[in-house]
Amino acid sequence: MRQKVKNSDRASHRQSRGDEPRASLYDSVTNRIIAELEAGRLPWVQPWGRGGGASAALPHNAHSGRAYSGINILILWGAVIEAGWPSQGWLTFRQALEAGGNVRKGERGTTVVYADRFIPKGEADRAAREGGDARAVAFLKSFTVFNVAQCEGLREGIASDPAPLFEREIVPVAEAVIAASGIDFRIGGDRAFYVPVHDYVQVPPQPAFFDQVNYYRTALHELTHATGHASRLDRKLLNSFGSKDYAREELVAEMGSAFLCAALGIEPSVRHADYVGSWLEVLREDNRAIFRAASLASKAADWLLARHAEAAIGEQLSRQRASETLAHQG
Repeated sequence: MRQKVKNSDRASHRQSRGDEPRASLYDSVTNRIIAELEAGRLPWVQPWGRGGGASAALPHNAHSGRAYSGINILILWGAVIEAGWPSQGWLTFRQALEAGGNVRKGERGTTVVYADRFIPKGEADRAAREGGDARAVAFLKSFTVFNVAQCEGLREGIASDPAPLFEREIVPVAEAVIAASGIDFRIGGDRAFYVPVHDYVQVPPQPAFFDQVNYYRTALHELTHATGHASRLDRKLLNSFGSKDYAREELVAEMGSAFLCAALGIEPSVRHADYVGSWLEVLREDNRAIFRAASLASKAADWLLARHAEAAIGEQLSRQRASETLAHQG
């Protein structure tokens, strides 16, 4: 798993107070997620925008604008919900100073993680001497960030979140994501599912859903499954119902849909609350399972959003060429 963070965030690793051993970092995050699930709360489904809280959006670095990914989404969403902060924007202590302000005295930061791999010099030398690939060593580091609501004196604009879409705008944006995916998307029947062997998604027609937005939440869940096809992100999809691998893939699809919803300004929801027991079983026996699932969910969401962005650029270029052609003919 590779968490994407800004270079200045990486620099803050050296100053982090949270240089815990890797095992305790995995344990502490996993135990937090387990506690939420045991309490009947899903960390990726919360009442965004109610009671003065933050809007549905991905947590992002307020300095660079870059969204956090993987397990850090769950960690930062949880902190926003617990504290009732009105923003999904975050800064390191140093970035708050660079933005002309500071973290208020007495505020406690939130620990997020950065996972990567590196090749030790000795291993690189061995590979060069003996041939073959150098073996990379995994590492997990923690660093501390602060919500912009914990800061003061920040320059104008640094604390702003993306403007939420109006409800009437959600439909065309979600439709565009579905179309841009290139995945065979069928409408009909009374069940929603993805068929890995034949590589198609099917969902009931929109009038079958009590709320129109649930049609799109459901579609994004099934499209997340479809990103796992061997021709795309190549996850293990042919899992027997009720197995732990089946539960893991459902966890990926649940979080992938939630991440997509947040990126599009749709409040995430849960489709399979009855899977909580099997998710807990997976998490209790493997303290890295939630890290892997969140990472795979982020990659699935990124895959779909990237194709949507490419299609939007292509459409813009086509309009521009058509306009230039008309101007030339005139």
